[in-house]
Amino acid sequence: MIKYIVSIFFATQLFAISYPSFTLKQLQNVKKNSGKIAYNRVKDYLKTIYDYKKLSKHEQLIRVNTYLNQFLPQVDQLNQQCSDYWETPKEFLIIGYGDCEDYAIIKYYTLLKLGFERKRLFITTVFEKYSGSYHMVLSYFENFKKPPLILDNLSFRILESSKRDDLIIDKFINYQGVFKLNKANQLIWVASSYEKYSNLLKKIKLEKF
Repeated sequence: MIKYIVSIFFATQLFAISYPSFTLKQLQNVKKNSGKIAYNRVKDYLKTIYDYKKLSKHEQLIRVNTYLNQFLPQVDQLNQQCSDYWETPKEFLIIGYGDCEDYAIIKYYTLLKLGFERKRLFITTVFEKYSGSYHMVLSYFENFKKPPLILDNLSFRILESSKRDDLIIDKFINYQGVFKLNKANQLIWVASSYEKYSNLLKKIKLEKF
């Protein structure tokens, strides 16, 4: 009986530590409404990220980028029947795939879940030279005096932005607003908010699962 109680307590703690989190009831609803594959995928994410808590910050960056890059990509037009749709991390986990911005968003929230400072994390719009199109990545400023590290769903390597010759950095977006980076690698505030980011926060707040 004691073993059973401890097991239930551990499971409750595992699934309820910061966003994205699921209560045991919500997890059962995922299984009921979205199927066993979605249920197993969410459960695996929660356990995997929980296990990463004991690792160093450097190792957490690598593991999170590698783990989430294994999810299948799919453009918004096929996935959501519209362009530039920002999935919440819960939507991404349940659906199982997304576009570049969806990888950046779930990496952002996953690193917050692991205790990274949110002032150092930015959802970042970039121009991808080889494809000739705009792309989205996650930037992490380990040191604000140096270029940020880039977590990209198109690469399993985490490099400073200065070493990503294929990318031209455009905007840095987080809870503080919108920023640009000057030649001295200093963040320059340019706007108080970014509409898509603001809408994402509202959608997360209203989530029922």
